[in-house]
Amino acid sequence: MPVPVPELGSYQYVPETKENLDWADLITVDLGLYGTPEGNKQLAQTLIKGVREDGFFYVKNFNISQERVDRQFAIGKRLYELPVEEKLKYVPEGLEQGKFNGYVPAGRYVLDPVSGLRDRVEIYNIPKFNGDFTHKHPQTVQDHLAEIQEFSRSLHTEVLDPLHILLAIALELPEDYFTKIHQYDIKSEDHLRYMKYSKFTPEENLKIGKKWVQGHTDLGSWTLLFRQPVAALQIQNHKTGEWKWAKPQDATLTVNACDALSFLTAGYVKSTIHRVSSPPKDQEHVDRLGLLYFSRPNNSVRLATIKDSSVLQKEGYTQNSFETSGESVPTMEEWTFAKQKWQRTQYARGDSKHEHAQILPGWKEKPYA
Repeated sequence: MPVPVPELGSYQYVPETKENLDWADLITVDLGLYGTPEGNKQLAQTLIKGVREDGFFYVKNFNISQERVDRQFAIGKRLYELPVEEKLKYVPEGLEQGKFNGYVPAGRYVLDPVSGLRDRVEIYNIPKFNGDFTHKHPQTVQDHLAEIQEFSRSLHTEVLDPLHILLAIALELPEDYFTKIHQYDIKSEDHLRYMKYSKFTPEENLKIGKKWVQGHTDLGSWTLLFRQPVAALQIQNHKTGEWKWAKPQDATLTVNACDALSFLTAGYVKSTIHRVSSPPKDQEHVDRLGLLYFSRPNNSVRLATIKDSSVLQKEGYTQNSFETSGESVPTMEEWTFAKQKWQRTQYARGDSKHEHAQILPGWKEKPYA
């Protein structure tokens, strides 16, 4: 599909930080090597190292032009220029019960009980275009909906399908194992997200401990984060437990594995703990606009440990926490809305009832530092 005339105007990225931060040394999955038995075998081993050790990894050569990515950032920028009153028309019904498609306003969580400072994170989620979801959006989004649909679908064919095939190879499963349970045309809670972090003053950042979003894991299969140069993402290494900064790399996606894959592999694939910090001093004065995609298994998939992987059997990864507890294993739909509901309440810091709640029988969720 040709890129339309750029009536949105060009999107200008802010300069990268010049500070020497403690950057994570992440591996890169180069999809330019994808498509041959030898290339796929090599990439599968690279991928499994990334999800078991480093937590995050980069993906490059994923066949989506920078121009198309820039246009999505431009749509997000235009969206967040709308008056708050207009955006509030698109808050989903049932927000407190875990609904998330549409606009989620900032200021829902207290970051500093003493001063009363609240979060400044705005979210706009756009679900799949497979007929299961209503698409009613602000005119800024509606005007570009065909382009957004094409972009979202391309993330499946160009990025997610290859990652699923590589993961299947690494686990010695049929290559279509994960693509079958992540089919675009079957209902799942995947979504494209425009996300804006509005800045705090240096004094405010000190009051909130220089932490915009505390440590957490994502609930689905993969999170795709498009490169934007405001340094804020920090990740916890699986092996060392150390927190390090994720460096924005040109023409890459930054990707992490999430809860659903961890359940399906009984923890062999690790769901990565990450957080959002206040940016370094030379970027502290700017807002941070994010473009992300959240991949999730189809809603009916039960998150039981895969029994057909010789790798998991050999390594002893045979039961996840639901199975060891003897409780019912949830479907992806049940897990999604249980964790989303918990996330709507747990940021009331100091309230241990919410922070360490049993969100489903057999699973206690918790926040991280």
